[in-house]
Amino acid sequence: MNIPITPLDDTQVASLQHKIDTKTKPLGSLGRIETLAAQLGRIQQTDSPSLSRPHVVVFAGDHGAAKAGISAYPQDVTWQMVENFLAGGAAINVFARQAGVALRVVDAGVAHEFGKREGLINAKIGAGTANYLEAPAMSGADRDKAIAYGRQLAHTLAKAGCNAIGFGEMGIGNTASASLITHCIADIELPLVIGRGTGLDDAALDLKNALLAQAVRRGGRPSNPLDALAEYGGFEIAMMTGAIMGAAEKRMVILIDGFIVTAALLVAHALIPHITDYCVFAHRSGEPGHELQLMHLNAVPLLDLGLRLGEGTGAALAFPLLQAAVGFLVDMASFDSAGVSDKG
Repeated sequence: MNIPITPLDDTQVASLQHKIDTKTKPLGSLGRIETLAAQLGRIQQTDSPSLSRPHVVVFAGDHGAAKAGISAYPQDVTWQMVENFLAGGAAINVFARQAGVALRVVDAGVAHEFGKREGLINAKIGAGTANYLEAPAMSGADRDKAIAYGRQLAHTLAKAGCNAIGFGEMGIGNTASASLITHCIADIELPLVIGRGTGLDDAALDLKNALLAQAVRRGGRPSNPLDALAEYGGFEIAMMTGAIMGAAEKRMVILIDGFIVTAALLVAHALIPHITDYCVFAHRSGEPGHELQLMHLNAVPLLDLGLRLGEGTGAALAFPLLQAAVGFLVDMASFDSAGVSDKG
């Protein structure tokens, strides 16, 4: 997949570090805020980065395997939660408003017809994926269509002035999809990346483990990331994969949420390893497989709050830390400008 994503270079490293080190504070005393500021400066190729028209985009899609018992909730909850997003009543709505971040909701493949709705982007590839217990979740053509649409969506936001984007998702059954994708791409034993998702009890978790093992017996463990995505993914995961790549292509700051969003990133990273240069990992999810994903990507998250809701909530909660990093780098006085004596 030929997507021109430029690796970050070292052009700004020295000037950024000098600016950070000469602020009115002891060296390194702002910890991760300093490294975050340096990353934002490198992404934007300036020692005075800014955050313009930031967005959280929530991609929604249904999964054919959800009706087999891999989730504690019925499949109808997907479209009902999309309605909740559109009505402004979900956690992501609250957190996005608090952070001053615009929210967009994308129907990537929900098994429901919403009609034309304010705030909803209709990108439906189909009415949910096929049941991967019986057949591949999607065709290669539908996978590529979803990736292409996600990429174009990121380009459209960039053209409108957005330079920071967080990703979220909604789809009953998508933690199972993320487990299978992670098993294939990160080469981690399947039971280690299967968690309780929406709150499975012990018996339901045992059933989820059995069903996902059955899926792998049918579909195998494709080593090609695009094959793994088609075999077990969801339309929302495929579309996020494309949007992550499209955002990196436009040198946007990318806020990665939890387990499912990181599964989409695993696909993009397997294709373009340096894509993580553009990624800020918002939090460590309470879903056990997320820790293993982060280890595979050598990623250190900003927050560890035990979240496992999805929706992009971790990305929205982490956004004020990006604001703090930019504010510190741009607005905080230096020793010289403040007339404060430096050590020595």
